Parts: sequence; C-alpha cells; structure tokens
Amino acid sequence: MTIFDDTACLLCTLNRIYMSELFKQHLQKFIAIDEEKFHDVLSFFELKRVKKKENILVEGQVCKFNYFVLHGCMRMFFINEKGVEHTTQFAIENWWITDNMAYEHQLQTEFYIQAVEDTRLLTIHAESQEKLLSRYPEMERYFRYIYQRACAASQRRIKYIYDFSREELYNHFQLVNPQFVQRIPQYLIASYLGFTPEYLSEIRRKKTNLNQFKFFV
Repeated sequence: MTIFDDTACLLCTLNRIYMSELFKQHLQKFIAIDEEKFHDVLSFFELKRVKKKENILVEGQVCKFNYFVLHGCMRMFFINEKGVEHTTQFAIENWWITDNMAYEHQLQTEFYIQAVEDTRLLTIHAESQEKLLSRYPEMERYFRYIYQRACAASQRRIKYIYDFSREELYNHFQLVNPQFVQRIPQYLIASYLGFTPEYLSEIRRKKTNLNQFKFFV
C-alpha cells in the first residue's frame, strides 16, 4: 500500500465519521440517543454515493430501500403515457426519500428516484428498518415524526394547487423553498409545479420586468 492509498483510506474514514455525525445531529433534533446506541443504529445503514442524473430506483423495480440525504439533492418522478416527466418530490440534506407505499409493502414502484446533484445517502433496507424499529422504540417514534411532517407537507401542497394561481404557486415555492430555487434547474422546478419550462420562463420574465419597472419608478 502506497502513501496515496493510506491517504485515500484516511480521507474515506474521516468522511464516514463526518457523515455519521451529520446523521446523529439530525436524529438528536427529534429523539435522545447516546453514543453507543447511535453507533448500533448506524450499523443498520449503508453509505451510498450517487452521481448526478443517476437513477437509484426505476419504474417496475421492487422498492427495497429508504434513503436519507446526507449531502446533495434527489428527486422522485414518474413518466406519463406521453413520455413527459412529472416530478413529485425533491429531497435535500436531512430529508428522506422513497416510494412509501411500494417500500412499506415491498411492491413494484411506479416512480423513478434520481440524483439532481452528486449525492451521498444513507440507505436502509426494508427488513433492516423493521428490525431497527423493533429494537429501538425511539427510532419508531422518530420515523413517526418524519412521516407526520411529510404527510402534513403533502396536504398543504394539495391545498396550494387548488388555492393558488400558477404565478402564485411559483411565488410561494420561491418564498418557502429558496434553497431549491438556487440549486435545482428551472425545468425540474417546472416539472414539480406542473408547468412547462416555457411557461415558467414566461412567469420569471414577467416578474423580472415588473421588478425593473418598480426600480425605475
């Protein structure tokens, strides 16, 4: 083994320590967990690196894993009968992403999960998650918090789709999710909001022109 190999191994170890620390800090926002218990919890997970535009789940596969984003950005989408992609979810740092129905019942998914950026994930297999929840009731409580928050967010999104005009929907998205606007390509935001990329460009252009007019006035 060369000095370069030693350095690479050291960097890999340090990276795993850093990533595990991120996950521990996230968990501690919801539950109390000591160091020994955390390391046992962590043993149920695997660290996974995903390249930009790489799919980790495709339509027709059995959804076996739940994914926690340590660094990067993922999206879930489906392709309709006309071949058009519709994005249903984004996930950035400290967010989970999976096809919940297919994961819970170990069914074939109708969705794709793809990296928007180079991403690092913690993955857990469905069987491992069941064992984890049986062993640690606090982790069952943690996942209940996560699912409740996800359900509430989904309900609000449905309400906004009915309540808001398209321009209001985009403006609200910008206001609530500024981190997405900075990181996610506009055509994917359009896909998430149910717009064509051209329509979103028109909304952005109108908004820019209005801001310029206000500046001169």
